[in-house]
Amino acid sequence: MKFGINTYLFSSPFTNESISFFPKFKEWGFDFVEIAVEDPANIDPVLIKKALDNNGLECRSVCAATGPGRDLRGNRKEQVVALEYIKQLIDIAPVLGSSLVAGPIYSAVGRADLVPESEKTQQWITVVKNLQTLCADAEKANIKLAIEPLNRYETDLINTCEQALNLIKDVGSDALRIHLDAFHMNIEEKDPALAILKAGSKLALLHASGSDRGTPGGDQINWERIFVALDKIDYAGDIVIESFTPDVKIIAKAASIWRKVEPSKESIAVDGLKFLRSLNL
Repeated sequence: MKFGINTYLFSSPFTNESISFFPKFKEWGFDFVEIAVEDPANIDPVLIKKALDNNGLECRSVCAATGPGRDLRGNRKEQVVALEYIKQLIDIAPVLGSSLVAGPIYSAVGRADLVPESEKTQQWITVVKNLQTLCADAEKANIKLAIEPLNRYETDLINTCEQALNLIKDVGSDALRIHLDAFHMNIEEKDPALAILKAGSKLALLHASGSDRGTPGGDQINWERIFVALDKIDYAGDIVIESFTPDVKIIAKAASIWRKVEPSKESIAVDGLKFLRSLNL
């Protein structure tokens, strides 16, 4: 397994200037950077790739940011905007050296409503259709898409691994995989380790975040069982530290980070990486 860091911890939005963090990421011992591309217009992927190479780093996954207005189950305009945005990420990923676009691409984050089953069914059908279109593009570009279940406060559509598997089955493309997040699993799964076993070969990415969105290992999550489950499925994918602090105000509001949960951004990165590597023996 390789260990990466999501850029949300240090910058939002990620821009060409954000490459200034790369030397520190390398110094701290990360293998790669997961770049959250909130606005493709903010970056020159060729420049970013050169900076990664210069620092001995990779971009192994591109993180999608599906905020309001980017919604594969929204109105027609929102669907078109979301399709175009995710298609841009599919095009950008190979330039950055990545073969994975991950995140809650099926819906706008924050959309959580209790609706009649008939309406939910129609939303599901709409998402399946749109994901089939995106998967066709991803297959041509040799890119995988990984859908991330979120907790109940951030979405009403995909909260669990089982729901994600059902969506993948209905889409019917090998380009579609699962992206699990320890924070969300801690809220929604009966047993996060069993969810990993259920994902099996479909698991393409694991986000490591503490139960309070802080440092992995300094929280109540049973990380040992998670790593045993990863070993049982012969997981050869990546683990990314994704955490947030009030310092990056845009993402702090989106993730409801109202207080300082750790001493610093650096401590989350350094201590979290040390802990995760200690389990990967």
